[in-house]
Order: sequence, then structure tokens, then C-alpha cells
Amino acid sequence: MKRAIFIGITLFISISCVRASPADTILITSPDRQIQCRLFQQNSQLHFAVTYNNIPVVENSAIVMMLNDLPVLEKLQIATELRYQLNEHYPWFGAHATAMNLCSGIKILLQRQKVVDTLEVRVFNDGVAFRTILPAADSTIHIPDEATIFNIPAGSLLWYHDLTMHYEGVHEKKEISQVQAGEWVAPPATYKLPKGVYASITEANLVNYPGMALQANGSNGLQIRLAHRQRASYPYRLRYTPEDTLRLQQPAAIAGTIITPWRVVIIGSTLNTLVNSDIVNNLCPPPDKTLFPEGIYTSWVQPGRAVWKYLDGGGNGSVDALKKFTDDAATLGFEYNILEGFWARWGGDTLRQLIDYSRQKKVGIWLWKHSKTLRNTSDRQAFFKKCHDLGVTGLKIDFFDHEAKETIDLYSAILREAAENHLLLDFHGANKPTGLARTWPNLLTSEAVKGMEASKLTDRATHETTIPFTRCLAGPAEYTVLLFSERRQNTTWAHQIASTAILNSSLLTYAANPGNIESNPAVVVIKDIPAVWDETIVLPESAIGELAAYVRRKGSKWFVAVMNGATPKKLTIPLGFLQSGKYNVNEVKDDGNNAASVVVEHKSYTKKNFIELELVAGGGYLAEFSSN
Repeated sequence: MKRAIFIGITLFISISCVRASPADTILITSPDRQIQCRLFQQNSQLHFAVTYNNIPVVENSAIVMMLNDLPVLEKLQIATELRYQLNEHYPWFGAHATAMNLCSGIKILLQRQKVVDTLEVRVFNDGVAFRTILPAADSTIHIPDEATIFNIPAGSLLWYHDLTMHYEGVHEKKEISQVQAGEWVAPPATYKLPKGVYASITEANLVNYPGMALQANGSNGLQIRLAHRQRASYPYRLRYTPEDTLRLQQPAAIAGTIITPWRVVIIGSTLNTLVNSDIVNNLCPPPDKTLFPEGIYTSWVQPGRAVWKYLDGGGNGSVDALKKFTDDAATLGFEYNILEGFWARWGGDTLRQLIDYSRQKKVGIWLWKHSKTLRNTSDRQAFFKKCHDLGVTGLKIDFFDHEAKETIDLYSAILREAAENHLLLDFHGANKPTGLARTWPNLLTSEAVKGMEASKLTDRATHETTIPFTRCLAGPAEYTVLLFSERRQNTTWAHQIASTAILNSSLLTYAANPGNIESNPAVVVIKDIPAVWDETIVLPESAIGELAAYVRRKGSKWFVAVMNGATPKKLTIPLGFLQSGKYNVNEVKDDGNNAASVVVEHKSYTKKNFIELELVAGGGYLAEFSSN
């Protein structure tokens, strides 16, 4: 059945031009009037501050932009303000089926000698974003740099990890004053104000520019540091030469007009607001209709669940072993089978044989590929065409491990050329997402998280209840969910099963051998967990690193998923989100203190009922509600 296409309409309302003097303070307020961004000059330097219901979220902070080592946002004449509003809805894969792009915007034209720069700001009901546009009349090469500071209010709690393992770190929780000068903070950097408001700093629409990380200044500030100022991560130094490392530590040279990515602060009074925020994808352009004529509903763009032979046995890397994975995927109703690098050792028509076999089972084949082999344009294009001609569904491209402009440019080339060949993408060993899945719907997921592959992570209970509210705010994460073996560490089977509904991804890759899923008592529920959702509600009892409790809907079915942290808890869940009538419910619960077991019960509930849970340390719960 062909799906209906929802067409959003963008409205530009009351555009106005206003002359301003350098001493003026410029205010931009969210449509609901709760968030305000204030721009002003102080000591000849442009500053900004952000409040939520008059509560400071970002205190007075300098916006620092350099070009060829010279400041460009100092001693400026503010020439003109162009104000506008956006009101748009568009279909989306993720926490909900329809994204909302509602904001107040302003373009501030800044006179710099004979050049007019632009500072653009957008204020949403759930955050603030700004970027700088430095025009060039020709293709002259310039070197940009930034040192903008986000001054965090005293007493705020910050969850962050460093860049040692690039974007595959474990978050620490510290009061902002305890974050030492020089410490690295990988976005999204989520913090909680003393008055309970949440915020998270990240970036959006990263193209033709180096990636941004943050560095603590020791005075409650987090400062933008572009890629050339970041020490290359351990994974990069492990896989690339010293010459590569030295080259990528050079500042980026950009020809023509320079447009920075959006610098984003997501803001909300609850974790539900943060998880449901569309800001990061809103700040990216819609897809090119020549490549995606029906947007995310273009026929070859399909979210789905994948089996994966890597962590949980399944025989050797032979075609017969992978046919068995395809068979199991079909049994589970999963859409994909991901092949690691062993496929490259197959000879002759072996790969085509597996692809053809899997197609008959309605299972698409994905291939792993090292990004280093795709640097050369002609080699990359030849490989993509070969994959297209063979009938490959998607590519899992690995080991980027850097955010230098050279690497960002490689991402951009891969996205376009893969789209031209109707190939879906999974960026592994990657940087944080920046919303580009809106522009390139073939990008189903990125890793950029310490996932199930990490063998030395012992406290998964805390980690897996932290990343829904930190890393996952930037976009889907390929965590490779669900493992029944000891690698799950201090989490139970029920916790692991619940993770499939919380750590969502448009390509939802399962770590467990599909045979172990089929034999699990909860298989009837696991098979029904979708890759994308129509609606998501984060329950108010959720707390970063302590508890992730979600209500999610797909079609007429509702799911309640709970992952507990490292401390036992009691939880009461009202079912008022349900419609009228009686629901048949399959519940997956912990089996007492037996972490390697679950209890599956069949019950009936109505919207007037409550679910009472006593969660063990690292425990979990998952329930599927089907209306009569």
C-alpha cells in the first residue's frame, strides 16, 4: 500500500528590516514566549545570553569568530535586522512520525569594513540556535576558527565524556565547577540547572566545515574548539598514519563564502522535551526531490531491524552461515542482514548468491566497508555502482574517527553518491549526528556511541540510562541492542529487551544471535518492536543515569519500556495515555534475582489502571498493549 505523503508548508511571517545602533540589545523570543535569546555588544565584543522563563540557561557569553586569525565579530556596526518566523511540519523517522519546525528567526547584518557578515539566530519553543555567514565575492581561500563560550550557570550538573575514544566514551556526571580547565566535552553536552531545567549543547548541519567539540575553561564555561585544535583520538591514531594525523591537525581552508554549522542549545523543563526535540534536524535543508522524490517515503528508503553476525556466534563467515542469518531474520520479521568484512574474502558469485537468496526472503543485505578505501573518488563511485548492480541494500561504513573538514567532506560525498545509487547508509566509527538525515534520508543511523561492542564496559546499567538523554539527543545511535550473554554486565535480560524500544534507530541492529532471540520467552514482543515510532512520551520519573522510562506508540499499539540504573527502584506507571476500552498486554519482567531469565505474562488493562513495578538493580520492563 502506498503511504500518504505529508507536505509541510513553510511560512515566512512579518519580515521586517530595522536599523540598530551598536549599543542596542536585540531580543529574540520563542513563539510560546518562554525562551529568550539576548544579543548585545560588551567591550566591543558580540555576546549572547539565553533564558527559559527568566531562568538563565546560558549566561552572558562571547561569540568569537576568527578569519585568518583575525576577529570578525568585534567592533561591529549592526546595520540591519531581518526578522522572520517559520512554521512547518514534515514527516520524520525517529521518536515521532511528524516533526515540527516552529521558531522565531533573525538575520543580523554586521558591517565589517567593506563586507557585510550575517549572524542568524533561531529561537524555538525548545531551544536556541545560531550560525555565522561570512560572504566572499570569489573563491578566495580563508581559514575560519571559533572560540565561542557557553557559560553554564553555577550549580548545574553536566553529563559528558572526553574525546579519547572519539565519540565512543562513557559519560561522567559532575557539577560544572568541578569540570577542570582543559577537559574535553564531546557534544551533545547535557546539563541540568539547579532549578530543574535541562539543556544540551550540540551542532547541526555540519557541512563544508570542521566539526565542533567543547573544552572547559575552568570557569563554568564550555568553549568551541574546531577539529584542528582537538587531539586526534586513539581510534584514529590506531588506524591511520602519523602523516594522516598531522595533516588533519591543520586548520581547514575554505573557498568562497563560509557558513558555520548551527550552534545549538536544546532546552526543556523535562527530559520528554529534550527527547522529542526536532531542532537538530530542523536546521538542515529538506531532501533534494531529484534524489528523493517522495522525501523519506521514497520507495528504496526503508527503516528496519537487522540481524548481525559479530558478537554472538553463528558459525564461520561462510555464505551458508549467512544464509542461516537471513533465514532467522525472515522468521523474526526483520528487514536486514548486516555482513561484516568477511564478505570481501568471498570469491566469484558468492555475494550475489546470498543477495539473491535473501531477496527471496525479503531481507536486504548490508556490507561493511572501511572508509579509508573510499577516499578516492573514482574508486568510491565504482564500488557504489557495483553494490547497486549487485542489489546491495546498504553500506555500513566504518573508521572515520575524526571531524576534520577533509573527513566531513568525505561524509558529504558518500551521502550524495550513495543516494545516486539507491544505497542506504550506516556511519560507524563516526562523529555525532548533526541532523543530516533530514537532507539525506538514506542515512539511517550513526554509531558515535560506546555500544555493545565495547567489551570492557562494566556498568552498562548507568551507561544505558544516560545515553538516551545525552548522545541520542543528536540523532539515532547504532548501539547494537540486546545481548543475553555476560557482555550485558550489570543489566538483566528484561533490561536488555527494553533497550530495543528505548535506544531506537532507523536501522535497529540486534547484537544477539537471532537464534537466541527466537528461543527467548519474550520473542513475541521483541518481534513487534519497530525501528521508528509515531509517538514518544518520556515518563517524568526518568532521571539521567538512573532510570529511562518511555511510553511509545506505533499505529494502534502502545509500548511501555523501562531500563533501570544500578539501584533498585519502585515505579508506578499510570496508563492514562491509552484510549478507551480494554487492551490485551504482553508483559516482560525480571525473574526475581535471576538476571538471565524473564517472566512473560499476559494481562488486560484499561486507561484507568496503574502498573506497579519493583525494579531490581539493572533491571527492566517491557509491555506491549494491543486493543481488542
